[in-house]
Amino acid sequence: MSRRSPGWVPNQHGAWAMLIAPLLVGSIAGGPTWVHLPLATFWIVGYFAFFATSLWLKARRRPRYWPPVRVYTVTAALLGLVVAALEPRLLWWVPAFAVPLGVGLGAAAARQDRELLAGLTTVIGSCLMTVVAYNAGTGTLDARGWALATVLGLYFLGTVFYVKSAIRERNNAAFLALSVGFHLVAAGLVTWLSWPLGVLFGVLAVRAAVVPQLGWSPKRLGIGEIVATAGVSLLALATI
Repeated sequence: MSRRSPGWVPNQHGAWAMLIAPLLVGSIAGGPTWVHLPLATFWIVGYFAFFATSLWLKARRRPRYWPPVRVYTVTAALLGLVVAALEPRLLWWVPAFAVPLGVGLGAAAARQDRELLAGLTTVIGSCLMTVVAYNAGTGTLDARGWALATVLGLYFLGTVFYVKSAIRERNNAAFLALSVGFHLVAAGLVTWLSWPLGVLFGVLAVRAAVVPQLGWSPKRLGIGEIVATAGVSLLALATI
């Protein structure tokens, strides 16, 4: 029996928080509607398609990597048509995802998907789902939707620096300083939207300065990210 084709199950466990939090925050803030069900399914299957395609590109388009690309891409396209049929106005958001998607796939083709630029653009694409889900619920888009997306965007951009400083860039003092500096700027910006969030982001800045020097394992870092993501999401919903 031949081995199953790779790419069917994403192995980037840290991506799940970035995938789910914007969708949930936008849906809850905008008011849950029936269209959120196909939208959520499309979003998740779309991520599976993105992961499988990235793996296929990194593998120089080897045939054994193609089956999940075909299955997930076709399924995501069909689900996208369902969402478009239910809420045609959401089609206006499609061009906004073109750049993050293009950069991400281009980085995978060049085998640079773990570089800083790829990580930052992936965050931007992910957090756009906050305003899409919010728009699907309210039928409009106001300042609150953008504020929530901004908070999540600043948080997840910070995690890119934080995780890299704790793993791939460990012992790199310059990168650690960059990470802490970004967190401090983010804390200042978020304070204008919500002072409790500003306090929480200040705590995250301290974490960014201390944890990379403790030698935590990826698993322990991941558990901490789950807790932090939940805290930022809940506090953003409560105070913005």
